[in-house]
Amino acid sequence: MVVRVVRLGTPRAKNEGVRIGTVRRPPRGVPKTEFASHNWYDVWFPNLAPSVETIKLGQQAKTDAEWTSFKKKYRAEMGTPESSHALELLATLSRQTNFSVGCYCEDEDHCHRSVLRALLQEKGASVE
Repeated sequence: MVVRVVRLGTPRAKNEGVRIGTVRRPPRGVPKTEFASHNWYDVWFPNLAPSVETIKLGQQAKTDAEWTSFKKKYRAEMGTPESSHALELLATLSRQTNFSVGCYCEDEDHCHRSVLRALLQEKGASVE
């Protein structure tokens, strides 16, 4: 069993399982009833998305120092008890069933999902 870290809106992998959207906002212009059928996500879980303020830091990051600042701030947000419990839950589930978590960003290396991948691994998740 495994958790995959994916770009939302892309074709699903075989046996991917439930797709969880770890984004602050739903996709624009897409009716809720079509989120899953258009490969966005099956379940919206904004609890693991960066805050609006932190998202802006990440989107505006042009240097390594700015990106490091974003990662530090997002990690701090994910260190709260509520977020930490959510990460532990997903890590435990990854050892029992297949599912995926994702965001819209094209480049995972410059997206919160790269940090989310590391956080899940640190919690013991089985990550592909």
